[in-house]
Amino acid sequence: MTQHDTALPPRLIVLLRQLALALLPTLVINLLCALAVTYLMRIGGTFYENLQVSMCIGLLAMLLINGTRLAIWGDGEPNKLGFLAIIAVMAPLAVLLGRILASLLMDQPILNMLPEQSDNIIAVIVLTFLVCFGATVFFWNRQKMAALQAHASQVEKQAVQAQLQMLQAQIEPHMLFNTLATLQSLISTDPLQAELMLNQLVHYLRTTLSASRADSTSLQKEFDLIKAYLGLMSLRMGLRLSYTLQLPEHLGKLRLAPMLLQPLVENAIKHGLEPKVAGGNCTVRAAVHNDMLVLSVLDTGVGLPTSVSLNQPPAQKEPVIGMHFGLDNIRERLVTLYGPLAELIITHNVPAGAMAQITIPLKALKAAHRSSKNTRLLDHH
Repeated sequence: MTQHDTALPPRLIVLLRQLALALLPTLVINLLCALAVTYLMRIGGTFYENLQVSMCIGLLAMLLINGTRLAIWGDGEPNKLGFLAIIAVMAPLAVLLGRILASLLMDQPILNMLPEQSDNIIAVIVLTFLVCFGATVFFWNRQKMAALQAHASQVEKQAVQAQLQMLQAQIEPHMLFNTLATLQSLISTDPLQAELMLNQLVHYLRTTLSASRADSTSLQKEFDLIKAYLGLMSLRMGLRLSYTLQLPEHLGKLRLAPMLLQPLVENAIKHGLEPKVAGGNCTVRAAVHNDMLVLSVLDTGVGLPTSVSLNQPPAQKEPVIGMHFGLDNIRERLVTLYGPLAELIITHNVPAGAMAQITIPLKALKAAHRSSKNTRLLDHH
């Protein structure tokens, strides 16, 4: 028998999860009911006996009422009349079965716990009905709030995706205009070099089209995109630019959001290496350290201005044109997609230049990938 054959139905999994979440609040409500019956209503036996009866009735009521509601309506809004009818039937049934169960647990005669042998049974049934109604409405509203929070999270991720598209709209024209200007000058002076650059530009655009428009990409594809970009830039800058890509083979299949490294590499070229007469090296590497994925972009360019900290919140930074191209966007995407432990740090490189480093918890990376897959499955259905 395969694992697929033994898997529980999705609806049953939802039912079990919701019942598990309702267990602790139900136990607290049962305790309060036992206190009320013993010390306020002054019916039944001792507090310990009333607590056992309350636990049996309350747990059965939760299973019967909440289980029936979830089985019929799932996470959707139940029909009000149908919901009241379920409570009207299940509350007395929970009282009857709960008292029988309590008598068995306390080793007492069942007849002593049956309604016709008990005092103030009407009060007990009314109390059970009210508690069941209030508790079920509470659980249902809590589920609605969780659904609203999930929807708000999805909207936030969609907003970040829209920002990504805006970032792409900034990056691509900047690179294209510079490359086309270089091509225009090379066509008449060095046709062979112009042809090489045009071929590299086509390769870069093809790689960008297949990678950067998706919700997620593999780390290998992200490095392929960077390799195509740096190959194009090396044709423009000639011997002034060298580059190194370091991606361990076992990390290539990791999934992450697209266009996280591309803006950092472009910043290294535009603000670090192009302004330096002698040029320099750009190194992009991936590694795992203490269960964190560490992505680094290092350059040996002109370095960071000493008067500006690119790691402070935007409100505290001095407005330097072009110095934090896309950095705020990357930070916001990292926190939204992977939580507060994911971060981008900009610091000085040794002996010269700058280093941009992204750290993402591996657990958050895998959880985001699973969430993305589930969302695509839901959208498909």
